[in-house]
Amino acid sequence: MWLHGFTQTRDSAHQFRSILAGTYELLTLDLPGHGENARIAASLDETADLLAETLPDEPFILGGYSLGARVALHFALAHPARVRQVVLLGASRGIEDPDQRALRRRRDEALAERVEAVGASQFLDEWLAQPMFVTLPSDPRERRARSSDSRGLASSLRRSGTGTQEWLAPRLATLDAPTFALAGEDDDKFMIEAIAIAEGVERGAIGVVVGAHHAAHLERPELTARGIEEFTARF
Repeated sequence: MWLHGFTQTRDSAHQFRSILAGTYELLTLDLPGHGENARIAASLDETADLLAETLPDEPFILGGYSLGARVALHFALAHPARVRQVVLLGASRGIEDPDQRALRRRRDEALAERVEAVGASQFLDEWLAQPMFVTLPSDPRERRARSSDSRGLASSLRRSGTGTQEWLAPRLATLDAPTFALAGEDDDKFMIEAIAIAEGVERGAIGVVVGAHHAAHLERPELTARGIEEFTARF
């Protein structure tokens, strides 16, 4: 099961998904606030519980990118018996300092108001103009796969933004599923997070995607997918 990032949908990352689909039976879905589920509003914990009602009962490999990685981490901590392995690309443990967490909530609220004011299309232009995304290859198919519902995106920011997330570091030691924490080589902030997550869980490993920033699976889809395949084949 692969979970997409903020502004994406189940149809995003088509090259990356097509490579994984050559090895696995690959499942995807739209997270709350996105795509077909744009009208569903849910926190990260609520999303994890919704997934528990939807996903297979037998243990499976659960992976995700950015927002999807944070959802995956919440799911794995809440439903450990359901996951065989965990793959996290660009994940975050949350924000430890309460003041910084509150500041992030205010920033997410400002973004939510922005997308409501200008609409999803202009917001996506502004979102993808951030330094972490400027190295993304031009791919019209990827742009078409982005979520186009401004209210859903605003809801996702308000309910599942990083500022709403509890500080997960103290709970990582309870996760015993093999966990692969990846980040792009040039994504300094999330490389620090990947190292911390891998060191915090019982059986963690770090993956570095050379020549990539935050959306490593879009910039280097084959390299990212092959790294995941090599990790999962070990268990």
